[in-house]
Amino acid sequence: MATAPSPLRTIAGNLCLGSAPDSWGIWFPEDEQQVPYSRFLDELAQAGYEWLELGPYGYLPTDPAVLAEELAVRGLKVSGGTAFGALHRPEARDEMLAHVRQVAALTAAAGAHHLVLIPPMYRDEKTGDFTESPELNAAQWAGFGKAADRLGKLLLDEYDIRLVVHPHADSHIQTQPEIERLLNESDSRYTNLCLDTGHVAYGGGDNLDLIRRYGERVGYVHIKQMDPEILAQVAAEDLAFGEAVKRGVCVSPPAGVPNPADIVAELATLDAELFVIVEQDLYPCAPDVPLPIAVRTHEHLAACGLSGTRRPNDNR
Repeated sequence: MATAPSPLRTIAGNLCLGSAPDSWGIWFPEDEQQVPYSRFLDELAQAGYEWLELGPYGYLPTDPAVLAEELAVRGLKVSGGTAFGALHRPEARDEMLAHVRQVAALTAAAGAHHLVLIPPMYRDEKTGDFTESPELNAAQWAGFGKAADRLGKLLLDEYDIRLVVHPHADSHIQTQPEIERLLNESDSRYTNLCLDTGHVAYGGGDNLDLIRRYGERVGYVHIKQMDPEILAQVAAEDLAFGEAVKRGVCVSPPAGVPNPADIVAELATLDAELFVIVEQDLYPCAPDVPLPIAVRTHEHLAACGLSGTRRPNDNR
């Protein structure tokens, strides 16, 4: 696969814009503080999006025929699936694999070719309590990349789906050294990166540096921004991610870091076609909050050169 930037590439011509349930405050398959999936889909289309990520398994219909009908009547298409998976826990592999297979089967049935794997958080999403150590030990790290590759090979061989691992706040793949270690200890044929610009910033990383040095490993993108003032509160007060979200750490462009225009310009130099999926963590939020934000975000990113009218070539 070629990795050199194409000098003929027009700005953002290789990038396809979409959004996700996360931008509507959807974190769980079922939760009384979340809007029904029908409202999410209606508002997603109303905001101007054509592509969506599936979000937590069980929020959208899991019957492929029902899902296909719900999407078709709104002119929507699927960019990829989403799953949580603990690659550092061999004893939980069977349970994790059963869940990932469910997501992969639905993703493939929807015609998509990416599965975004999010490492589990070591702090409870609602209470902030620690559920395990924030640091992996040497044995856990030793098997991490190999576990990712085994899963990636299975997804590719059995579902024609590419695994992209998603850095996440309060997880073991959060800081830039952790992201780089995963990439350096895994095989690009089977494991690549879902570059979540907001979570990279949350973990103190440099998105532009990652794109420049590991561009051939960026297989999918979540674009979001974080409020620097609240990031400072996170560091000073040892806040859990759930509390940071309640305080408004995720913000709409052009506010926050990183600057989305800089991200789009750097991604446009890559010799790859990529989905760029908007995520703005809003859980919990009032039902009327997400739609105006989604409209403004779509308009801003369109002005940066992102569109959602062309499907990327699913080659990595």
